[in-house]
Amino acid sequence: MALEIAPGSRIPIDVLAREIGVSQTPVREALTRLEREGLVRKEHLIGYSAAPQWTRKQFEDLYAFRLLLEPEGARLAAQNMTPTALRDLEAVAADMEHGEGPVDRTTRYSRFARADAHFHDEILKIAGNEVIRSTLSGQHVHLHIFRLMFNTRVTQEALEEHESLLDAFRAGDPRAAMDAMREHVERSRDRLLMAFE
Repeated sequence: MALEIAPGSRIPIDVLAREIGVSQTPVREALTRLEREGLVRKEHLIGYSAAPQWTRKQFEDLYAFRLLLEPEGARLAAQNMTPTALRDLEAVAADMEHGEGPVDRTTRYSRFARADAHFHDEILKIAGNEVIRSTLSGQHVHLHIFRLMFNTRVTQEALEEHESLLDAFRAGDPRAAMDAMREHVERSRDRLLMAFE
């Protein structure tokens, strides 16, 4: 996530084990898990390497997928919203905007990425559909790595879009929540598409 290992770079198990100060077994186990998550690739007789940077097609496919699921998740969350759930969601949103100070632009974005993923996951948790939630949670890491490579600015626009979502949840309006999430995902896509130009 910190991009200390660039996309497509080889990951030598023995070197990594020495750097961390552990045997090769836990490193191999960790790489196998990361392979299942799509973050590393293993090639026969070559070994492990960091997954390559996404293509435009993969990026567009992810956003098409998000547009199918996240607006529905927001609609369900608005239907299921309780005062306690709303307070928790507002706290997550406030942390995203006013949390600890960044050390540099990479740590600033990394912190925002974690808070953003938490915000979206909290909405899906409130929605109550675990299939949607677990399916989307596996995709957020790829999105944030892409953003870190090409768009490290924490945009005020994203925070404003989150506020529109919160307004819909405060109003208890499922349709407005669905529309706000659709607009947020579409605008996020449009901001990042510039990376391909």
